[in-house]
Amino acid sequence: MQAFYSDRFVLPLPQGHRFPMEKYQMLRDLLTLHLPEVQMLQAPQATDGELALVHDPAYIQAIADGSVDAKILREIGFPWSEAMATRARRSVGGTLAAGRAAMTDGLAANLAGGTHHAYAHKGGGFCVFNDMAVTARTLQAEWSRRHGSQHKPLQVAIIDLDVHQGNGTASIFRNDRSVFTLSLHGEKNFPFRKEDSDIDIALPDGCTDGDYLAALENALLDLEARFTPGLVLYLAGADPHEGDRLGRLKISYDGLQARDRRVFDWCHTRALPCVFAMGGGYGTDICTTLQVQEATYRIALEYWQRWQARYSASAVAQASAFFST
Repeated sequence: MQAFYSDRFVLPLPQGHRFPMEKYQMLRDLLTLHLPEVQMLQAPQATDGELALVHDPAYIQAIADGSVDAKILREIGFPWSEAMATRARRSVGGTLAAGRAAMTDGLAANLAGGTHHAYAHKGGGFCVFNDMAVTARTLQAEWSRRHGSQHKPLQVAIIDLDVHQGNGTASIFRNDRSVFTLSLHGEKNFPFRKEDSDIDIALPDGCTDGDYLAALENALLDLEARFTPGLVLYLAGADPHEGDRLGRLKISYDGLQARDRRVFDWCHTRALPCVFAMGGGYGTDICTTLQVQEATYRIALEYWQRWQARYSASAVAQASAFFST
């Protein structure tokens, strides 16, 4: 199973900054040690053209040259540097590369990504560019170029299970009927001004496993009744965990494993390629975040192996059609 990393491009943060930048390399080290079947690949940089399928060109340029407005930088929460701009592009490029891999292999991942607070014209909440949106739009464009306008556009479902609502993603796809957005998040958590997803499930502080998993099941039923995707982008945030200092929910380690298993199983039984990114995770003890994320990969690898056994021939044919000129 292919997984893309960008932790070698680390932006310098002030002492005491609350974003746990070190978790990305720590996760890669854990996966290399415990799950050698996961193939680690360096994330490429998203190009200007790929970013421009979602983001305003003036904003892309401002991030590139450092002229971005100070107010927007405060909303993002990172100081500008060349390293910040490079990492932002690779965070998007990792999810996009995983998307292309998933069209062949069924499942692929980005060790970072999940930057769902970025709007078309600005970033926010530790998110510079929106990797989910750029991946959806780029793969749709590649699909259309190869299959022509006579075919229905590639339908993409974004299942966002980070504890924070994907406000940027919801805004970008508000009037786009080819992308379906589902968000299961903390009602009283950031962002305090929510956008309208196609499905929004707002959970109360202290929500526990049973209510969380029931809400997820109802959301998947609703999604299936209203939309037929050809690709799923899954934001597998670790921050609903009970040990997360920003999460405000009480989902156990076992509960999050059940969540991941349900999403991957939902995709697998429908032969839907799935791309996943890790999103948030701010454990009081960083090891709890890493434990949740490693478990996501362990479950994903199991489903990737099932895909190879069950769908490999048809997947290769699908990928050949997708990438042929």
